[in-house]
Amino acid sequence: MSQAKIVKVSGSLVVAEGCLGARMYDTVRVSNEKLMGEIVELKGDLASIQVYEETSGIGPGEEVYLTGEPLSVELGPGLIGSIYDGIQRPLDIIRIKQGDFIKRGLEIPALDREKLWHFKPRLKPDSLVEEGDILGEIEETKLVVHKILVPPKVKGKILEISEGDFKIEDTIAKIESEGEILEIKMFQRWPVRRERSTKEKLPPTEPLTTGQRVIDTLFPITKGGTACIPGPFGSGKTVVMHEVAKWSDAQIIVYCACGERGNETADLLLTLPQLKDPYTGRPLMERTVVIANTSNMPVAAREASVYTAVTIAEYFRDMGYSVALMADSTSRWAEALREISGRLEEMPGEEGYPAYLSTRIAEFYERAGKVVCLGGDLRIGSLTVMGAVSPPGGDLSDPVVQATLRVVKAFWGLDDRLASSRHFPAINWLLSYSLYHENIREFLAKNISEEFTELKQKAMKILELEAELLEIARLIGIESLSSQERLILETAKSIREDFLHQNAFHEIDTYTSLKKQYLMLKVILELHQISEESLKKGRDLKEVLELPIREKISKIKYILEDRLDEFRDLEEELKNERVSDHL
Repeated sequence: MSQAKIVKVSGSLVVAEGCLGARMYDTVRVSNEKLMGEIVELKGDLASIQVYEETSGIGPGEEVYLTGEPLSVELGPGLIGSIYDGIQRPLDIIRIKQGDFIKRGLEIPALDREKLWHFKPRLKPDSLVEEGDILGEIEETKLVVHKILVPPKVKGKILEISEGDFKIEDTIAKIESEGEILEIKMFQRWPVRRERSTKEKLPPTEPLTTGQRVIDTLFPITKGGTACIPGPFGSGKTVVMHEVAKWSDAQIIVYCACGERGNETADLLLTLPQLKDPYTGRPLMERTVVIANTSNMPVAAREASVYTAVTIAEYFRDMGYSVALMADSTSRWAEALREISGRLEEMPGEEGYPAYLSTRIAEFYERAGKVVCLGGDLRIGSLTVMGAVSPPGGDLSDPVVQATLRVVKAFWGLDDRLASSRHFPAINWLLSYSLYHENIREFLAKNISEEFTELKQKAMKILELEAELLEIARLIGIESLSSQERLILETAKSIREDFLHQNAFHEIDTYTSLKKQYLMLKVILELHQISEESLKKGRDLKEVLELPIREKISKIKYILEDRLDEFRDLEEELKNERVSDHL
């Protein structure tokens, strides 16, 4: 490490002189306490350093240690089930060793150096390999098989490889690459600001099912897609993100709390180990990595936290897994950018945010995608990125929201009016959109039903008609509406209350499979069609609205996933209703 001296301290920004030879985004250690920092600006031998820890008590004249390395994360066995801060310090291990508070300048490996992992090779000596090939596997948890990949830019012949119990720093294989013998270990380091390489990006065609009906049916996201969920304080952003983290069918979940309130993150950490994966029955924590950089932790570290999270997510994607990343919330991350930009005295953009805000947000979301992974076995992996945004007062013209909307393809707009009327998830169906409907049409037709897409369109049309009719009713009274129009209002109410409204804390209602969502929507719209036909035949509206089956349909959300045959009984009853109507 070469040395430099501090000349200025301004909050989380430290300026040091004597930094010739340093590069942008190199990590440094500041003062004798060795605080972690990253170079964000260079002018001659002066370096502006973003410090990721509390800088109080540090002043000019103290030493700065240059490492010559970019901010990197450790990738290897032990990531799953871990809880890290924004710069990948393991909070669960720190708590055991140091107590509830992180001491400044603490250096502790992200991955356990003492734990033994059983390595099973998939290749034999003399095999030819290229970067990204799978050397072998480790059972990291009951849900995740960790695949050890040939490191980047390594190509050659395996000289040695053996099965056994190893620590992550032990040599598990030797590869001869370009005349050099390389010792391969079970972990690798990767710079967080650099996207991991892939062979090819593919169009996303499979939906990421979240178990949330308003998302999966009306505003779906694909595996490899991007989504944004903006909303004001108290509208349920964090609960929606938690629900998606708990119930989505991604194989790996990376949850990044970048500036979210500590009590909400604590709630997630307490509930995840107790929750069972709906697909396997195992604890959800066995397929989850948590990055916790809450609002009471250093602001500057939020900037690193999203890069740490997305790099870990890319690592599992490269193994061929479907990975979902939740960032909660990117507004707090943008505030960290704004603070550092202000301290660097850069020319501010809109509302004080840096002029490069849109670029940074785009760079983050563009790391999502469905890809052909490196290696010779044509593995397909996907990384889905979802970001919550917290604009002041729910103002969607906020620069962070607008910059995010330019790059994401699914927009779940939360509405405080829905939240205050206790309608959750409070995703406004007239405000939100998804550009993935055509991408997943074929998948839904093949795996659920060919009419699912058509049913979704009918439901949205009824909800849009409801908004128009309510506006007319407010002006001239509901009595002025025809029977057909009042039936539309009743059906829209059924769609809202029996389908879109979902209780995150109800053991049955918290999760709904795609098949059940289709069946629910089908019986609601079937009843609407039968009621329309009855009205045309001269039946009274009051009589149509008092059909006994309406009460049964109001309880369809509580039908268990393993008893979906009950929908057949409902459909049979609807058919009988149609027959009796014709008689």
